[in-house]
Amino acid sequence: MKLIKLTAISAAVLASTAALAAEPVIVVDNNDAMAYEAQPVAVAYEAEPVAVAYEAEPAPSYAYNADAGVLSNTTGAVLGGTKTLFQTAINPASVSAEVGTLGYGANVAWSMNEKTELQAGWAGGDVADLFGGDFDADDVNYDVDSDFSNPYLGVQYRPAANWFTMGAGIIIPDNDFDVRANPEGADDGYFELNNIQYNATQTGTLEGTIEHRNKLAPYATIGFRPNITNNFGVFGEIGAAYMGKTNATVRAVDETSVVNFTDRDGTPSTTTAGEVANIAEQELEDKDWLEWFPIVKVGATYRF
Repeated sequence: MKLIKLTAISAAVLASTAALAAEPVIVVDNNDAMAYEAQPVAVAYEAEPVAVAYEAEPAPSYAYNADAGVLSNTTGAVLGGTKTLFQTAINPASVSAEVGTLGYGANVAWSMNEKTELQAGWAGGDVADLFGGDFDADDVNYDVDSDFSNPYLGVQYRPAANWFTMGAGIIIPDNDFDVRANPEGADDGYFELNNIQYNATQTGTLEGTIEHRNKLAPYATIGFRPNITNNFGVFGEIGAAYMGKTNATVRAVDETSVVNFTDRDGTPSTTTAGEVANIAEQELEDKDWLEWFPIVKVGATYRF
């Protein structure tokens, strides 16, 4: 019997491992040999599901609103958003026309959010008439002609997200003032400088230029910017820019011309027209005319 059992176990093993060979298997039972043909056994394997992981692309960290011209959710926009920055540059929020003490001009603004705008603009031209066309330096009155050029970069901030604005920025001034001294007294009698009267006829014409020394002038303003319609609005601003001290140049037509005057002691004396021009030049620089340059402007805005 042991032989039969061992034989049966062996047959089962052979059948499962060599079924594809389909060769006959010999089984001995009670000394009788019998031949059995093994049938191939079909073994089914269930495939394990394969998990494939796909890493999602990160969503952009910025979004551009073409209607408002706003760059929002700007985290990483500078590093990965060259296209967005380009779109922002060519899609300004508004354009404005202005007139004021800096001149006649215009600016373009880009909205950074609902409260903040960046501005780039220019104002210039002859605006001396806005200052009355003349001014006094000590006892001498000067007629003024001006040639302004004031490019500027700034920020407009709406602290309460309404019409009230606060502005700050930098002006790059290139402003020239041409001045001409006006004599006083009957028949254009004299120029009074340092409380001394110089004969105006002998001195001749005194004229020159004034320039502010600052190449960069910081400014600050407050104002209002109400919207009239969805697209149109108006604005007004007041403030000041620090232009710095002045450089002045005054010339006489004939600098060697002899000029009579009476000194403080009442003693008659003489000098030259060139020396009178130098005294007038020093008075102009000491005055520091418009060192703090007033900013007053009004204008209209079109919003995209």
